[in-house]
Amino acid sequence: MSGLRYVYAICRPLGAPLQSQLTGVAGDPPRLLNHHGLIAVVSHVPERDFAEKPLREHLEDLDWLTATARAHQGVIDALTVVTTPLPLRLGTVFRDDSGLRTMMEEREDYFRRTLDRLEGRVEWGVKVYTEPEPETEPAASGDGRPGQKAASGRDYLRQRRQSVRAHEDKWQQAEQFASRLHERLSAYAEDSRLHAPQNPALSGVSGRNVLNAAYLVSRAHSEEFVELVDRTKGEVPGMRVELTGPWAAYSFATEFTGEGNR
Repeated sequence: MSGLRYVYAICRPLGAPLQSQLTGVAGDPPRLLNHHGLIAVVSHVPERDFAEKPLREHLEDLDWLTATARAHQGVIDALTVVTTPLPLRLGTVFRDDSGLRTMMEEREDYFRRTLDRLEGRVEWGVKVYTEPEPETEPAASGDGRPGQKAASGRDYLRQRRQSVRAHEDKWQQAEQFASRLHERLSAYAEDSRLHAPQNPALSGVSGRNVLNAAYLVSRAHSEEFVELVDRTKGEVPGMRVELTGPWAAYSFATEFTGEGNR
């Protein structure tokens, strides 16, 4: 069949079929390409959109990128139900089956080792945020009544120092809580990764992100891991703990994530 090969993941032969109505990127149902006992999960996509130059331009288009990422993730999620996939990077495209088979042969040892390591395991994401504080007027000097301006420049500076100190204390408390939580969860998980904190201007999430981590956990122990995270919620006032997953183990398949058009 004509068209480029868009690759979602590498996995072992599936123990159960994918959903019959599943569609992938560009509306094409995912197909399975078998090579030496490994499976590449692919869709056929049009060259006009997925050749190197148009793909690079499309990746700057937020609407196109969002729709493509949603379709990509939908296939990965469906795979995660029936197997342990090794997900490839969004936009991994090959010219034809031959190019894809060549890549699989070159990376065969890595794929087998990584699939062995990830078998029966999933990724959980944990984020910790400091809750934003409401804006308040500085307290008045002297009688201590709130909502009034400082009586003098000296009082104003004193109040500013107190405010800065309180903010620093809260930030230190947040970092200590995040560090303790990461240590606790890492001890339970089989592996962990620390990611850079999210930028609130880009994520649109309220509060300051002080922990952004991923944990590799056995499916058999995932329920206990979720309970462990849940018990930390509300442990420290002003901290918000968010759990996401289970996901395919993106954070633990970093040696090879795809190489774009080949």
